[in-house]
Amino acid sequence: MPAYRTVDDIFLGDVDFWLRPIAERQEAFAALRADSRRGHGMCFHEELTPMGGETTGPGYWSAVTYEDVRAATHNPHFSSASGVISTEPDPAYLPVGSIIVMDDPKHRKLRQLVSKAFTPRTLQTVQESVRERSRRLIEAARATGGSCDFVASFAAPLPLQVICDMLGIPAQDEAKVFGWTNVLLGLGDPEFTPDLATLQSAALAFLDYAAALGVQRADDPRDDLSTRLMQAEVDGERLDPHEFACFIILLAIAGNETTRNAISWGMHLLTEHPDQRKLLQDNYEALAPRAVEEIVRWSSPVVHMRRKALADTVIGDTKITKGEKVVMWYWSANRDEQVFADPDRFDLQRENAAAMIGFGGGGAHFCLGASLARREIHILFDEILKHLPDLEITGPMDRLQSNFINGIKRMPCEFTVR
Repeated sequence: MPAYRTVDDIFLGDVDFWLRPIAERQEAFAALRADSRRGHGMCFHEELTPMGGETTGPGYWSAVTYEDVRAATHNPHFSSASGVISTEPDPAYLPVGSIIVMDDPKHRKLRQLVSKAFTPRTLQTVQESVRERSRRLIEAARATGGSCDFVASFAAPLPLQVICDMLGIPAQDEAKVFGWTNVLLGLGDPEFTPDLATLQSAALAFLDYAAALGVQRADDPRDDLSTRLMQAEVDGERLDPHEFACFIILLAIAGNETTRNAISWGMHLLTEHPDQRKLLQDNYEALAPRAVEEIVRWSSPVVHMRRKALADTVIGDTKITKGEKVVMWYWSANRDEQVFADPDRFDLQRENAAAMIGFGGGGAHFCLGASLARREIHILFDEILKHLPDLEITGPMDRLQSNFINGIKRMPCEFTVR
C-alpha cells in the first residue's frame, strides 16, 4: 500500500518526512513528479523550522522534475542572496555562506579568486596527496583489527584533511573544523545542532578562527590557498577580513561534508549490490569515472538549494511571482524517470549517469570543487578495493536528520586484516 494516498499528504518541510525510509522518500517524489507533469506545475509547501514546529516563512514552490530544476538553476531572475536552504536562516548564519549567498556581478568576481585553486594542473598535484592519505587511512584501519566506523575511519578524514591542507589549516585544528562544519550543516539534527544558539555559536567561532588565519597569512605568507586569497585583488580591491573568513568557511564546508557523504553512501551501495561491486573491482579503471557519477546521482549529498525570484517569471507550468521562493530538489531531479531509466536502481554502467545534478546542475553556482570531489572518491575506492577487497558495511547506518544534506553520521564496517 502506498505510504502517500495523494500528493496532498506529502509535506517536504516536515522533519518527520526526512526520518522515513529512503524507499518512502523515493515514492513521494515520484508522486510529486507525476503530479507536476499532469499539468499541475510545481507544488507549494509550507515552510517549517528545521527542528520542526512553527511556520518560519511564507512557503516555497518545489521544483521536482529534472527539467524544472535545471530551468530554475539557469534562470537569471533568481537570487541566492537571501539564503540557499529551504527555510529562512538565522541572520548570524547567513554570512557564513560567502559567495554561495551572492549574486553576479560580485559573485562572479569573487568566484574567480578561488577558481585557480581547482585547475586541472593544481588538482594533479593534490591527487598525489589524496592517494597517499588514502593509504595512510587504510593502514590505520588495519590497526583496529578488522572492524571500525567507516565514516570516522575513511569518509570523514580524507576530504577534511585534503581541504584543510589546501587552505593551510594546521593538522591539529582539523578536529575543530570538523566539529564546526557538522554543526553548520547539521541544522535539524538534535545531536549536532539542537538549537539556533548552538548554530550561532559555531558560526561565530569559525568566523573568528578564519579571520585569525587571514591575519597570520598577511604577516606570514605561505604556499597555500589562504595566502592566495589574502593577496588576490578584484577590481583593485582585496578581500576584507570578513569576506576572507566567509570564503574559508565555505571552502572548508563544501570541501569535506558533501564528499564525505558521497563516499559513505558509495560504500553502502557497493555492499548492498555485490554484483555492481564485483563489476567495479574487475574493471576499475574503465568503470570508475562512471561509477563516481552514479554514486553521486544516487546519493545526492546535497538534497536541495533555494532561490528567490527577483521578478515575475515562469518555470515549466508554474508562474512565480517576484519575491516568491523556489526550492530545487536535486534528490528528485536525480531520480527523474524521464531522464534516468529505472532511477532507483544503482547501476555503475548507467550510460547517462554524468547527466546527474549532484554538483549544482551547472549555472552560476556550479560547485567549484566538483573535480576535486570526483578525484577523492575515485582514488579512495581504488585504494580500498585493492587493499581491503572484502571491506563491507555490517550494520545499520546512523543517518543525519536533515532535508538539506543526505548525510551518514556513523556506519560500521568489517574487513580481513592481511
